[in-house]
Amino acid sequence: MDDLIRAVEATLFASETPMSAEAISLHLGGAAVKGALADLAAQYDGRGVQLVERGGRWHFQTAPDLAHLLRREREEVRRLSRAGTEVLAIVAYHEPVSRAEIESIRGVQTAKGTLDVLMEAGWVRIVGRREVPGRPVIYATTPDFLTHFGLESRRDLPGIDELRAAGLLDPVEDALAAAMDVPGEADEPENPSGALESEDESA
Repeated sequence: MDDLIRAVEATLFASETPMSAEAISLHLGGAAVKGALADLAAQYDGRGVQLVERGGRWHFQTAPDLAHLLRREREEVRRLSRAGTEVLAIVAYHEPVSRAEIESIRGVQTAKGTLDVLMEAGWVRIVGRREVPGRPVIYATTPDFLTHFGLESRRDLPGIDELRAAGLLDPVEDALAAAMDVPGEADEPENPSGALESEDESA
């Protein structure tokens, strides 16, 4: 293992957060690190710890087939509400998207707290404003969203058939199908008038 690969390895082990190749290069004085990253990832392939790239950022993670060995026996799982799940799906499949566009897809008004919870979780962020009257804020997912769900990029988001096969569409199947522009199995729209309803549920 040459000195550059060792330096890249040490840098990633010491970092508290995933790092882009550019950030690693800057940390190492401008060295060309992409080849070293590829070599290092190959060396860790098949081991208990792997070097992976998620959203353009590199980090070490436990091999997926060994993750169960490291889980705590009592684990508190924070589940998103139905509204939170729907909004996250819409942002992921349609980003960048404004709150008005989210509401148009869902057919209900979105409580401010829903987006706040997603941003606090580090999965959604503000990426700018739409250049239309009123200049509404627009939202997109974050690299942490990709990391949390084990996605290399948004191209790896599952399709509707994959979600259904995994049993992940209940109870938000219709919302996810609508978010992905795929006909759902719902029969009647909840609000045939087309007017936006309001929601009163915590995210």
